[in-house]
Amino acid sequence: MTEQTTPKRLGFFTRLLDEADAGGRYRLAEEQIVHAEANGFDSAWIAQHHFHADEGGLPSPAVFLAHVAARTSTIRLGTGVITLPMENPLRVAEDTAVADLLSDGRLEVGFGTGGTRESFEAFGIAADKRGEVYGQYLDIVRKAWRGDDLGAGNRLYPDAPHLLDRVWLATFSVFGAKLAGETGDGLMLSRTQPRPADRPDATLDEIQNPLIDAYLAALPKGRAPRILGSRTLFVAEDRKEALRLAEIGLNRVAKRFAAAGHRFASDRLEDRIRALDTHVGTPDDVIASLKADTALARSTDIVFQVHSVDPPHDAILRSIELIAAEVAPALGWSRKTEPRLAAAQ
Repeated sequence: MTEQTTPKRLGFFTRLLDEADAGGRYRLAEEQIVHAEANGFDSAWIAQHHFHADEGGLPSPAVFLAHVAARTSTIRLGTGVITLPMENPLRVAEDTAVADLLSDGRLEVGFGTGGTRESFEAFGIAADKRGEVYGQYLDIVRKAWRGDDLGAGNRLYPDAPHLLDRVWLATFSVFGAKLAGETGDGLMLSRTQPRPADRPDATLDEIQNPLIDAYLAALPKGRAPRILGSRTLFVAEDRKEALRLAEIGLNRVAKRFAAAGHRFASDRLEDRIRALDTHVGTPDDVIASLKADTALARSTDIVFQVHSVDPPHDAILRSIELIAAEVAPALGWSRKTEPRLAAAQ
């Protein structure tokens, strides 16, 4: 296992799950991204989800990021991820090319196969074929960006060959990590993932370090690694308050799990925190738990989200401030931009 020495980049991630209607969620997420930029974050990432409001609030990532681009100037804007099998790949190529142009070249494009079985069926895709469709569609997107003939002399406009170097692939498997390395793409590691049946107590880094190993081994010589480690993190000055808000949020998750026929092994808060790979508490608390995460230490990009805690908006804004001021510097991040007021946007 080889440690990475690449300088860390700091990201903020949202699934747009604030307690608000759809328009309210978009406005609050926009404010959070603007605030992250004001506090020196290098990137902001959003997830795409269709239909299920409790899973994620955004079906159209390129539209939202183009809007956010108008209120920001330095923060990179990423999709984490576009669920490609449910999309028309040529429209994805066009939408991302336009969003990148409007953001002055700040777009990062993450792809994945995710989504519930019911979502795939609504788009006319058999869920068991999603891997095959994903591979085919990813090839089409790359071909379009590259400027290849798409038939009858048609080529992508605006062209976007530079986006070929800004692809990130999300995966839970060693096989998927190897493919990301072979193609020279970025590797996206999830904030949590299922444990193998024979290792139910494995830590998240124990599961993800083999993915990093496979990715690095497959990476072409001379290609710089890009490893995004996403983690659930909520920070507050007061530990009791952080845990109080975490309990509210994780209880919501437990209720949804129960409605779907799944249950946590324990109702204790500390067990739910552990089961969902959550880092919560004061800056000192979370610095200690994050430093114990050896996969995060090997990541070039550390990206934090508040899901599944999903605290109130004001608490998210304060958590962003504490991450930038205290937590991320302790993990090897240094700010690259001068502080400025979010209101200036």
